[in-house]
Amino acid sequence: MRLNEAVKESEDATFLSKPQTNMPNCGQYAYLLPFLHLCRMNYRILIADDEEHLLKTIRLNLELEGYEVISTIDGAGALYAFVPNHFDLVILDVMMPHKSGFDVCTEIRKQDAHVPVLFLTAKATGEDKIAGLRLGADDYLTKPFNLEEFLLRVQNLVRRSRRSETAPESAVIRFGKNSIDFTSFEANGVNGTWALTKREVELLRLLYRKKGEVVSRDLILEELWNDDALPTARTIDNYILGFRKYFEENPREPRHFFSVRGVGYKFVE
Repeated sequence: MRLNEAVKESEDATFLSKPQTNMPNCGQYAYLLPFLHLCRMNYRILIADDEEHLLKTIRLNLELEGYEVISTIDGAGALYAFVPNHFDLVILDVMMPHKSGFDVCTEIRKQDAHVPVLFLTAKATGEDKIAGLRLGADDYLTKPFNLEEFLLRVQNLVRRSRRSETAPESAVIRFGKNSIDFTSFEANGVNGTWALTKREVELLRLLYRKKGEVVSRDLILEELWNDDALPTARTIDNYILGFRKYFEENPREPRHFFSVRGVGYKFVE
């Protein structure tokens, strides 16, 4: 029996929109974990949410999928757990006691620029989503949510995390009169020094890794965007236009960032 069948209150209750009662204890399923999704056993996830019934449900789902999970009910506990440990994904509620999810994300990004962060929250306004993404979050899921969708997002994020770990690269790159620090998210270009967003850093890192090659839009979507939030071709064009303003002496005659019509994008040192 799948876990979402065990926790839903009725046949069509596929959303975690109500408190779950009589939930089975995670411990009684411990004997199953070595046999379920063995390929995921090395993935470790940190979850912080002050809704304890929801926290237990999410943890049970993830453990039955084979993930190692550390959970806490407030932001301070999340930071306490994060500092000495390695995680492949951090899942944060926004409204928590002691420290908000936004505060926790800010502190995490000071220590680790790469671990994926997923906000799981009832705050559904566009402003809140934008604020979270600007702080360096990778994804944003609004409560109530579908369990299958949640598990797929987790799977995509942890896979992306491991891909980035297996591709070591220089922390600072230089081209022309420009430089980019992938650790501090700082760039130096024709207009001085400024801070890059996480998405800009990810796209620049991908283009640099494939320097001299045309990078297709499909590859950019696969590497950087989740399936539920696919950008238009114009969205990626806008990033490239922004890079030209940052790094090109004459943006209308670029030497480093090129768009190849109908194919993709290319970076040249």
